[in-house]
Amino acid sequence: MRYLLVLAMFAAVALCADKYDGPHPPKPDVLYLVHADNLVPTETADAKEESKKDEALYTVPGANSPARTPVAEPIFLIQSEKVIPSRLELYRMEVKGGRREVMVSKGKRRGNARPLYLSVTKLDGNLYKVEAAQPLEDGEYTISPQGSNQVFCFEVY
Repeated sequence: MRYLLVLAMFAAVALCADKYDGPHPPKPDVLYLVHADNLVPTETADAKEESKKDEALYTVPGANSPARTPVAEPIFLIQSEKVIPSRLELYRMEVKGGRREVMVSKGKRRGNARPLYLSVTKLDGNLYKVEAAQPLEDGEYTISPQGSNQVFCFEVY
């Protein structure tokens, strides 16, 4: 009898859980910046990779991303089909020679970019909220799945 009572309590809690009722991304596998009830698509591209010994330089053409936010801790939504949200990494990019770039070390070299902290929360089905877990300074940033050249670029201003 106690087992049934506990089971009934868990079922009641599950039914009372809040469902996400905010905006939904129009396209799957694209990160969207959340600005109130508006979704702004990030700039999607494939970064060009130049490999050296223990490091790789990833570049994206253009000095600025068209996807911009004034929010220092931006929030993103993604309707995941192929992209695994828990494998996303956030990097700050440097602007050099009219392009954005980030140097990533394959070892433990100093001075190369390290991923910044992200928080990923499942909202509903395959809808996820991705948040910068620390304030970001003004500048160019990219979010990329680990092991992929696919990038989602944006600017904090």
